[in-house]
Amino acid sequence: MAKNTKKAEEPVRKNGLFEYAPAPESPAAAGDIATSYGHFIGGEFVDSSGSEALKTVNPATEQVLAEFAQGTEEDVDRAVAAARKAFTDWSALPGSERAKYLFRIARIIQERSRELAVLESIDNGKPIRETRDVDLPLVAAHFFYYAGWADKLDFAGYGSNPRPLGVAGQVIPWNFPLLMLAWKIAPALATGNTVVLKPAETTPLTALRFAEICRQAGLPKGVVNIVTGDGRTGAALTSHPDVNKVAFTGSTPVGRAIAKQLAGTRKKLSLELGGKAANIVFDDAPIDQAVEGIVNGIFFNQGHVCCAGSRLLVQESVQDEVLDALKRRMDSLRVGDPLDKNTDIGAINSAAQLARITELTAAGEAEGAERWSPACELPGAGFWFRPTLFTGVSQAHRIAREEIFGPVLSVLTFRTPTEAVEKANNTPYGLSAGVWTEKGSRILWMANQLKAGVVWANTFNKFDPTSPFGGYKESGYGREGGRHGLEAYLDV
Repeated sequence: MAKNTKKAEEPVRKNGLFEYAPAPESPAAAGDIATSYGHFIGGEFVDSSGSEALKTVNPATEQVLAEFAQGTEEDVDRAVAAARKAFTDWSALPGSERAKYLFRIARIIQERSRELAVLESIDNGKPIRETRDVDLPLVAAHFFYYAGWADKLDFAGYGSNPRPLGVAGQVIPWNFPLLMLAWKIAPALATGNTVVLKPAETTPLTALRFAEICRQAGLPKGVVNIVTGDGRTGAALTSHPDVNKVAFTGSTPVGRAIAKQLAGTRKKLSLELGGKAANIVFDDAPIDQAVEGIVNGIFFNQGHVCCAGSRLLVQESVQDEVLDALKRRMDSLRVGDPLDKNTDIGAINSAAQLARITELTAAGEAEGAERWSPACELPGAGFWFRPTLFTGVSQAHRIAREEIFGPVLSVLTFRTPTEAVEKANNTPYGLSAGVWTEKGSRILWMANQLKAGVVWANTFNKFDPTSPFGGYKESGYGREGGRHGLEAYLDV
């Protein structure tokens, strides 16, 4: 790195802002990454029955991190059989005994949080600040929380002696790999079920590292099984005749296909799918606080969030003030190395997702919306996209209707609360929404009118294991988190 030749009393400035010196986290903290991985079945890492292998890459550098097995139907059979065999003893354990394993897993996650956070950032592309300060604390918190429920299921409101379902087949996405694993596995184990989980094909590494944690915690063999692969593996798992419960988080088209696949079967199904959330700012909102909420709502995790506030609805009288403040704030966002602790926006997860974002933003321009992005230099290698703002957006534009799943914000305006509700609800999705106003009565009225599973008031993207999360309409059905999250894994 070139030395700074400026005098000490002359701080380095760029665009009127102080420059941040690099503060990189060491990639070595992620521990050893094997060159190739098999599946985790019956408490052991095993080879796949097939010869096909996939590769996971670092989105920030495009360097291959590892190869992993493409799960076959035979691999899924073995994993489900292992889970079925383990179910008898696991479900018979007193809840207090199951809780001990979950508490142990939670503590190990805390002890290894730096390792897991770095590995997640390398494999996913999200900033280390987010994996370290958001993802990993929430992962541990979910295991702690459901450990507390394991011996109290009789008092959860689902009748006396609620019973586990059996084997849970779980398919998770790439945007929060370890956190989505915790959302699925913690309540399943607490209620006495066993698990076969398939991580996303672009982010398998932390799920495989979690398998090591299960062994470290002494979890009985077969209680948790990890089978890697792409959508073919997921389809084999969700359609397996000996799976009693399917949990899926991902895109609406895939969720719709799974629902059709399971129709007429006795399998219990929960789906957490896409979203196109409205973040609604009224003229009496605290503007600076709202701008921070808008930024967090759409640029957190590069916009790879199903409940992202991707539609900004601003009351006309404060539109200019909000947009001016928002552009100033966006101009200060730092895009770059996910392992730099100063980075606000990391790499897009994959080339395919970058192509999707690029296509939809091009459509926004072609349909007449005005595009704006702050000036920032992007790295030469990897998958990157500047934080982007569209104004002059109508509800007919694709960027206002379709889930972009990237750092792209569409701005619409409204005059009255009724118009805000109508525009916010004018979407096939119903996962989340945000309301910014000083009036408590307006917050309560809006929350009752908005067709969304979660409504945040004067904040956005706040999660807690005690609070249920889920959507309506094409955002899926069922709830994860809180007491409500137990029902999906119980025969009630």
